[in-house]
Amino acid sequence: MWILIGLLGLLLFIVLMVILSFFGLWLRARLSGVRITYANLIGMTLRKVSATVIVQGMIMSTKAGLQLSVADLEAHYLAGGNVTRVVFALIAANKANIELEFKKAAAIDLAGRDVLDAVKTSVNPKVIDCPAASSGKASIEAVAGDGIQLKAKARVTVRANIERLIGGATEETIIARVGEGIVTTIGSSKTHKEVLENPDLISKRVLEKGLDSGTAFEILSIDIADVDVGRNIGAALQTDQAEADKKVAQAKAEQRRAMAIAQEQEMKAKTQENRAKVVEAEAKIPQAIADSFRSGNLGIMDFYRMKNIQADTDMRDSISKTDKGERKR
Repeated sequence: MWILIGLLGLLLFIVLMVILSFFGLWLRARLSGVRITYANLIGMTLRKVSATVIVQGMIMSTKAGLQLSVADLEAHYLAGGNVTRVVFALIAANKANIELEFKKAAAIDLAGRDVLDAVKTSVNPKVIDCPAASSGKASIEAVAGDGIQLKAKARVTVRANIERLIGGATEETIIARVGEGIVTTIGSSKTHKEVLENPDLISKRVLEKGLDSGTAFEILSIDIADVDVGRNIGAALQTDQAEADKKVAQAKAEQRRAMAIAQEQEMKAKTQENRAKVVEAEAKIPQAIADSFRSGNLGIMDFYRMKNIQADTDMRDSISKTDKGERKR
């Protein structure tokens, strides 16, 4: 009997401790109009779910006029989601008349996106700098048709698109597309003066391309904050090309000079070769004369006549050279 009484006392003590531990949460929920039982609170504890977070979420949603269930919040908590931010996002969307269901909000949160920030951006548009400050670039550089470099800065006003938030591209895609559009617009301009005179030309052409397609944002406006004139890229390229052409021409001229020198050396070699042949032929003349004497084809008088003719020829050559020298003087 005493054992039974002791067990009953222990059981009552445990029940009393459970009631006291959850009484604060249960009372808050009841006073806020949230129907939640001790069984729900005990089950949350056994499932390692924060009962405080779930009760607080139910209280906020009920006071805001939203109809959420304890099971939905508990399931989202077990899935690793942020219940509090999801509830805040649903309340903000409801107040701003933005259609947002709990399943979609939970999916956005589980996808790693900040659903509350998305709702805020949808209500209050966000301004994105292009290029981004994190990129380390001060401006977007492009070259116009006349070769003048322009440096542009843009500010993109975007609004979150809740429908495309799941699977939609992020801000980096918007920045990249806007930068590409600015470079294309400046590059297609004939002169840099056209861009300087009409900066809104960039905004119009970029907006016409529908850069927000497939992204989680809707582009409201693109404003060109600043356009500066950079270097004369065209002149620099022409100078580099002229320098390259000069080096090519010099190389070709050097090649022709080397060929001419080689040809001159070859001609000198041929001249020396011909002179050697002449000397060799002259060396054979005395031998031929001796052979003629032996064979009787040449007499002594013939030899003297040949000598006289040769002497006359040498004298005439010397006189001719002397006359030419005096004429030159």
